[in-house]
Amino acid sequence: LFQILVRRLPDGRELWGRIVETEAYLGGEDEASHSKGGKQTQRNAAMFMKPGTLYVYQIYGIYFCVNVSSQGEGAAVLLRSLEPLRGLDAMRELRSSSRKAPAKPLKDWQLCNGPSKLCQAFGIDKAFDQRDLSHDAAIWMVPGHELPGEQDVVATTRIGIGNRGEWAQKPLRFYLRGNRFVSVIDKKTEREMAA
Repeated sequence: LFQILVRRLPDGRELWGRIVETEAYLGGEDEASHSKGGKQTQRNAAMFMKPGTLYVYQIYGIYFCVNVSSQGEGAAVLLRSLEPLRGLDAMRELRSSSRKAPAKPLKDWQLCNGPSKLCQAFGIDKAFDQRDLSHDAAIWMVPGHELPGEQDVVATTRIGIGNRGEWAQKPLRFYLRGNRFVSVIDKKTEREMAA
């Protein structure tokens, strides 16, 4: 959280977005992870590569999601939402070109408030799978200027993982409380934190 994802487009424009929502996938023991049981496939190979490697996969046959491999065999962090910082016009262009029907212009908070939306806004597709964030000229991460305090981070259940037993209930989604760029707010958990 709070790190900044940077994407340089082929025309030289740069897109910057602060990470405000993530989900952790803990590797082999995690029943909701693509690497559950320690199974390594061609699709999830990036999850077993060094930390900082991008794992990009497709959902519903059309949308992409981007993860960053982390410490631990088969572990990764899904980037769920970004707060757009620079290059918002380019993000709007990329999002509108990927939408089927013409629609009203997107508001700032709508550009990257979901895993597939942020991939559209940053032009991330399967070609980015297995790229190294520490050495890539088109995509990298820079440290955020400040880090959130513990009271600013909401830990809650992950979204859309289906019936994975106890793993569906584990608090492995993290987001910045009060940030309007987060995809889904957990009001119950936030009330409990306030109490």
